[in-house]
Amino acid sequence: MKKDLHPSNYRDVAFKDMSNGETFITRSTVASKETIEIDGVTYPLVKLEITSSSHPFFTGKQKLVDTAGRVDKFMSRYGNRLKK
Repeated sequence: MKKDLHPSNYRDVAFKDMSNGETFITRSTVASKETIEIDGVTYPLVKLEITSSSHPFFTGKQKLVDTAGRVDKFMSRYGNRLKK
C-alpha cells in the first residue's frame, strides 16, 4: 500500500438535514467550524439543505407536473410501441 495515499483529516462527521432535522454520521474530510454532541461524542457538524431523507424522489413524494397534457400526448403517439 502506498504511503500518504489517504487524506490525514479523514474523520467521523455529523451531517444534519435542515429541512427535517435528521442527523447522520459518516466519515468525511469536509471542513466545518461548528460541532454537535451526539451520545456524549463531539463531531464536526455540516448543515445540508436536502438529503436522501427529505428529497422528494427518495421519499416517494415526487409530483409529476404535466403541463398541457404532454404525457398523454406522448403516450398517444408512442404508447403503442411499448406494447410490442
